[in-house]
Amino acid sequence: MIDLNSHILPGLDDGPEMMEESIEMAKTAVEQGIDTMVATPYHFHRKYNNPKSLILQKTAQLNDELFQQGIDLTVLPGQEIKVNRDMDTLKDELLPINQNSGYVFLELPNHDLPHYTSQVMYDIQMLGYKPVLVHPERNETLREHPNELYNFVRNGAITLVTAASIAGKLGREVQKFSYQMIEFNLAHLVASDARDRKKRGFFMKEAYNKIERKFGADLMYQFMENAHVVLEGEMVYAEPPERIRTKKRLGIF
Repeated sequence: MIDLNSHILPGLDDGPEMMEESIEMAKTAVEQGIDTMVATPYHFHRKYNNPKSLILQKTAQLNDELFQQGIDLTVLPGQEIKVNRDMDTLKDELLPINQNSGYVFLELPNHDLPHYTSQVMYDIQMLGYKPVLVHPERNETLREHPNELYNFVRNGAITLVTAASIAGKLGREVQKFSYQMIEFNLAHLVASDARDRKKRGFFMKEAYNKIERKFGADLMYQFMENAHVVLEGEMVYAEPPERIRTKKRLGIF
C-alpha cells in the first residue's frame, strides 16, 4: 500500500521531533500494510519552511535508518505547500511528489477559501505541474459551497482525501462531505496525513474498507492504483466531475 501524504520526517514541522519517533511511525505504517510512504513536510507555512534540498537530505537520512533497522518501508520525498499568491516566486523550491512526478501538493486553510485560489491552480499548471488539493473536505467554505470544489476539479485540480476523514475520525460532517466527494467524482486519492502513531495516525485500512463497503471494490482499487500512478508521474484515472446534489426531503405541507 502507498501513502502519499505524511509528516514522518523528524524536526521539520508538527510531525515527530526526533528520529526515534519517526521510526516508531514507520513501524506502525508497516503494520497497516504500507510499504511506500511520501514525506510531505510543510513549506511556505506561517510556522514552517522546508525547501527542496532540506527535504531530500532528511528523507535520505530516514531511509538509511530504516534500512539499518531492517524496517521494510521506503520513504519518498514530497512537500505540502500552503496556497499563496506568490507561487511563481517559489518555483525553484517546489518539490513535486517523488521529486519528478509533476504533482504538487497544495493545502488550503481549514476555514476560509483565499480569493486567489483559482489563480494559484492556473499558475501551477502554467509552470508545468499538476496541482493536488490535500484534504479539501476539511475546509469549511468548500463544505458550505461545494460548487467551488467542482470548479477546481473541472479546471484540472486533483484532490486527496485524508483517510481519517473517510474513517470518521474527524467528525460526521467531514465524513459526509468525503463520501459526497467520492460519489460525485470529486475525489481522486486517499492518504493518511499522519503525524504520529495514534491520535493523528494512518487509518488507511479503515478508510479503504469503508470505501469498499459503500462504493464497491472497483472504486477502492481505483484509489489504490491512482497512488501508484502519481508516483510514476502519469495522469490519475478520474470520471468527469459532477456537482454535488443533495437529496430533497419530501414533506406534507
